[in-house]
Amino acid sequence: MRKVLALAVATLPALANAQSTPTSAQGDVSLTIYNNDLALVQDVRQMTLPNGRTRQEFPDVSAAIRPETVTLNAGGTGIVEQNFDYDLLTPQKLMDKAVGQTVTVVRTNPATGAETRESATILANNGGTVVRIGDRIEVLNQYGARVIFPSLPAGLRARPTLSVTLDTTTPGARPVSLSYLSRGFGWKADYVALFDEAAGKIDVQGWITLNNNSGTTFGQAKVLLVAGAVGQENNGYNQNYRPQRQVMPGNRPGTQTANRESLGDFYVYPIAGRTTVANAQQKQVSFLDVAGAPATKAYHFRNGWLQNQTEPQSADTVLRFSTSREAGLGDALPAGTVRVYMRDARGQPQFIGENTIDHTPMGSALALKTGEAFDVKVQPMLEKRDRIDSGEWERTARYRVTTPGKAATEVTVESEKVFWRTTMTYKVTNAKATPVTVEVVQGGLDNSWHDTRVPSESIKGEQRSADERVWQVPVPANGETTLTVQFDSRY
Repeated sequence: MRKVLALAVATLPALANAQSTPTSAQGDVSLTIYNNDLALVQDVRQMTLPNGRTRQEFPDVSAAIRPETVTLNAGGTGIVEQNFDYDLLTPQKLMDKAVGQTVTVVRTNPATGAETRESATILANNGGTVVRIGDRIEVLNQYGARVIFPSLPAGLRARPTLSVTLDTTTPGARPVSLSYLSRGFGWKADYVALFDEAAGKIDVQGWITLNNNSGTTFGQAKVLLVAGAVGQENNGYNQNYRPQRQVMPGNRPGTQTANRESLGDFYVYPIAGRTTVANAQQKQVSFLDVAGAPATKAYHFRNGWLQNQTEPQSADTVLRFSTSREAGLGDALPAGTVRVYMRDARGQPQFIGENTIDHTPMGSALALKTGEAFDVKVQPMLEKRDRIDSGEWERTARYRVTTPGKAATEVTVESEKVFWRTTMTYKVTNAKATPVTVEVVQGGLDNSWHDTRVPSESIKGEQRSADERVWQVPVPANGETTLTVQFDSRY
């Protein structure tokens, strides 16, 4: 008795009378998953191989396999040819492959439930299925019809399958090790931080968030996660690009070695035991749990060069902590998102902000912006700007001019050196019932001349770089402080 396949085509939905998912043909599977849409799949299957050349099929490989990366080790067996059959069975592809074939169209009378069957030839399948039934042409996109196929078209498979032609010199049962790289995998770290401002402490729990969009489920696999983006050819497209986040002052890379397994220049995070990594699934596993690490809150405001605000601006709220062994989280942190909570007056944790971190060595100092302060404001104002003439002349360029037939001449260009004296004030207000210190930063000081000077400032500042100067401005509870600074610059 021949097998038949039935397809409902009211609007071309799923296969009717679909069979349950078959048991996976995978063997002992190990997954090494990287951050950048890549995984190494190692699958050891027990197989019995006959002598000579045979075609062996490996169903249930990743649908996002990179076939050019496949390696197979079977002992006494060589690979002659390999093919990846990725044309998977779907209602659409089943109809596409059946164009020109004869099928059976079944309709059910909605009033009586009686079925009628007619032979039909599929003429086209493009936005609807066109068939010839007897001497008429119909479009099967309505009336609740379904189509019965006599068999599966050649080359159409229900599961992703790698077929390999092997040449075996020593027949018999043996483990066959299949390994390949696959797209469709990725993972990142997510951190939940509970900050106690009064105690100056932070509790942090780290979660690995693992995604599988490879089109294939891997059951009871050994999973190893590698923190880092391994280099790979991508036709010029930078898959490792990440938009730049706002970096707060106080970030400093660490120099301590974490007590973790490493792979080259990457840290490895194994998942304990075996786990099923299902297709289209997000899985979370805890990898970090630290209580009572030191942490502080700070306020930060950065002003651009000659930037004048008509209204006060909120200062950034910054959470600062360390990953050091002695006074911090004591671990290397893979890139991810840190979500920060604080307890309210009723003792309930409430979300107060989030930010991302890059791969962070142990011993690093971290400063994360979690939001903007409601009660702490800064208003930078450009008070005046005066031109200062130096009364000196500066030779700025000297070059030789050569004209054919004439003696060379030397030209010197001189211009007056002009300075500008800029007076800025920064009015910092605090509506909180406790005093605060606000880190005020003036940027844009470099101006391509490298000689900006600060002749006067009401609070002693620190030159953090050629482009930035910073002041720690103390503000009393329910009060305000005005910082006044003069800058001498070429622009």
